[in-house]
Amino acid sequence: MELRERIFQETEREKAQDYLWNELVLLQSQTFRTVKGLEYTYQIRGNEMFVSRKTKSITKASVDLALEKIIELSGEVAGPKKLKCFGASYLYPIFIEMGLIKSS
Repeated sequence: MELRERIFQETEREKAQDYLWNELVLLQSQTFRTVKGLEYTYQIRGNEMFVSRKTKSITKASVDLALEKIIELSGEVAGPKKLKCFGASYLYPIFIEMGLIKSS
């Protein structure tokens, strides 16, 4: 079962959050591009995500908030701002890559 199905079908929110975080760990060091075309990578350390273009980290709690918004919108998120969380401009392209957000 692919990640999107596992997350959207999971009834226990904590398990869905863990699926997502584990996938983020697997994708660290891969190069992504923001909507504006800026390249970046990230590293996971503990419950924090450190993006190469930022000095502040994105916490797991922020990632969990973004996931809640994705689920609420059934994956139809029209841009990073719709995630309504810190670090959305970096999370958005990653979530598209994972197949959680349908890219327009």
